[in-house]
Amino acid sequence: MFKSKIIFFSIFSLLFSLNSIADEREKDSLKFGVEYYSNFEDNLDSLLNIWYVKNAIKVNYNPIYDNSYADIPEFSDSVYIERLKNLPSVINLPYNSIVRNYIHVYTKKRRENVQAMIGLSDYYFPIIEEIFEGYGIPTELKYMAIIESALNPNAVSRVGATGMWQFMYGTARMYNLTVNSYVDERRDPVKSAHAAAKFMQDLYSMFNDWTLVIAAYNCGPGNVNKAIRRTGGKRDFWEIYYYLPRETRGYVPAYIAAAYTMNYYQEHYISPVIPKISMATDTIMINDNLHLKQVSEVLGIPYQLLRDLNPQYKIDIIPAKGTKYPITIPMDFTGRFIFFQDSIYRYKDSLFFTADNTIKSPQKSYYIPQAPTGKEKLVYTVKSGDNLGFISEWYNVGLSDLRYWNNIRGNTIRVGQNIAIYVSKSNVSKYSSINTMSFEDKQRRVGKSVIPPDEIQPAPVVTGNYVYYKVRSGDTLWDIAKKYPGVTESDIMKLNNMSSGRSLKAGQTIKIMPKS
Repeated sequence: MFKSKIIFFSIFSLLFSLNSIADEREKDSLKFGVEYYSNFEDNLDSLLNIWYVKNAIKVNYNPIYDNSYADIPEFSDSVYIERLKNLPSVINLPYNSIVRNYIHVYTKKRRENVQAMIGLSDYYFPIIEEIFEGYGIPTELKYMAIIESALNPNAVSRVGATGMWQFMYGTARMYNLTVNSYVDERRDPVKSAHAAAKFMQDLYSMFNDWTLVIAAYNCGPGNVNKAIRRTGGKRDFWEIYYYLPRETRGYVPAYIAAAYTMNYYQEHYISPVIPKISMATDTIMINDNLHLKQVSEVLGIPYQLLRDLNPQYKIDIIPAKGTKYPITIPMDFTGRFIFFQDSIYRYKDSLFFTADNTIKSPQKSYYIPQAPTGKEKLVYTVKSGDNLGFISEWYNVGLSDLRYWNNIRGNTIRVGQNIAIYVSKSNVSKYSSINTMSFEDKQRRVGKSVIPPDEIQPAPVVTGNYVYYKVRSGDTLWDIAKKYPGVTESDIMKLNNMSSGRSLKAGQTIKIMPKS
């Protein structure tokens, strides 16, 4: 087990080391903070689109929270320092101008968004705290979810990191999160919190420092180890600061500012907006396919609320047939769900789960192309060596037109096939004789090579004692052997590890030892 973890983190560190390395000469700390916040603010904006948040803001919104910056209290550095010092935390929470910059973003620039986030913390933080306690993770690391996603289980970053804990696909699979067409457990607040706790455990076993764990969660253990090496083995975040990727330099200060804001928001006249969501919920295991609309319409639970309580189901279907998946509902509806369970499964089941969906196969569709107006139809019969490119040049028509007129997908045509071609009426006599011309005459008409492609044979490549021959369409081992006196089919097969001549393919390069 220990050996497998070492291998895992060696690979994991290598993958993360491919990220950009921070520019040592860049010293504008506040600039880093502003740049990192582009992701954070995107998550805050998407948070406001959640159904229960939108409804809560409509009910509880108070314009007093939209005070101008001049009316919002601001405190001296000594006050911030003292407040951070008083927070119960095993993680060091230092203060500097970078942290102050992030505090101002939370408490001034995005006050309305932070109100919603604080309201949601009453629902999500107890879930996270219980899980972190079970893994021996400091519960104050729950504030990382604020930096990662603004407590939005539906958050998706510009690079595809998903969910409250922003897992990329590969990392999610490493920590046993299911990601498929129906289910994305990165969006599941419970399962993703378990995965995040396991990830943090593994990072702590590497660094033995929770601040470095926070940094490594953002940029990967490889980049943190690289910064440690470049500073001669220093293991303090602020001493390796300028050797970390730019985004990570802002990540730890943003975490400190989040911890401050979530504990001192009242001092900044920020009042939480309580979401219109049942804080008391229940989880029921489902053992058959179920659509969230079936539950919504039978029990009378708002559909969007159900979707937000179960964000892991990508198309609102719980694919539990033959297995088990959970559904989260308000606790007030638990009894009714159990009582009406059979009715819920049967409700409009033919609409949501039709038998045809499991047996339908793709069918080819054919159409009858309409003849272009003002054009005359000519017919060309395909000869050996022809291709659609040649035919389009000979008749001066578009390749896509040829395909459309003849219901052709791709470029495959066969000898003897009749190809419909439409030309202007004034050019009928010009092109009507092409079908009876030789290949050479047709090519001369358009000023191209008169050698058919099947007859163009590249010169064999000679390397050392071997000749390398490129197989042409129609070649057999016997044909190829005849070109090299004394060489037999068996010689070619043995030299190229071939069991029979049937494995010969056009375009294949084979090795031949000419007889002297």
